[in-house]
Amino acid sequence: MSTKKANLILTTCSMAWGTSYIFMKLGIEGLSPLMLMALRTGIAFLILVLIFFKRLLKVNKRLLLYSAITGFLLFTNLTPILYGLNTITASQSGFILSTTVVLVPVIHAVISRRLPAHHVRLVLINGGDIFAVKPGTLLCMLSAFSYSINIVLNSYFTRQVDPLALGVYQQGFTCLYSIIGLLVFGSPIFPSTALDWISVLGLALLSSAYGFVVQTVVQQYTTPENTGFLFSLEPIFAAIFS
Repeated sequence: MSTKKANLILTTCSMAWGTSYIFMKLGIEGLSPLMLMALRTGIAFLILVLIFFKRLLKVNKRLLLYSAITGFLLFTNLTPILYGLNTITASQSGFILSTTVVLVPVIHAVISRRLPAHHVRLVLINGGDIFAVKPGTLLCMLSAFSYSINIVLNSYFTRQVDPLALGVYQQGFTCLYSIIGLLVFGSPIFPSTALDWISVLGLALLSSAYGFVVQTVVQQYTTPENTGFLFSLEPIFAAIFS
């Protein structure tokens, strides 16, 4: 796959995630954040297992380790957003999370021990004021940092294991962490209205099953910096759908 095609597909992932903010905002009105997380990732995992069952049988320790790591990062990415949406709007959350465009090149430079490319450094300098956010947005800032690490690690992991299997098992581990958190800090309360189920299924199908898995598969064909830049389109789609 060419880099251009990979970037185009990642743009559709940003569009899918743009819809997720309105689904999350609606979902937390009737469900706890951890319950919403467990349901969206659990349903996405089950659907993907049914579709790619044979391919997912090829499991090894490295695949499970990488999936557990990225699943945890995804959990720490999505959970703060849900709690943050209790105090800020969906469009505000999307724009705060666009800080990944700044964080990804920085984290990648630290891990790879190489300075970002010249055009990336220019963007970092000109876009530095993106950090001028209010105190109430700290949860979404935490989420942006966690997901930036996830993007960088995915670029390495997808070159060593089956990217599709990594994306699917990542959803499974995220669901597992959500269930553990739910049992420790809350109690399972299932959706009781049609709107609750619309929110859950919208998140499961568009954001989790499509967005996160497709991102994992195609990210090996582009750079972490390109991925971060393309995901900066997410707040635009979030604002449109909101």
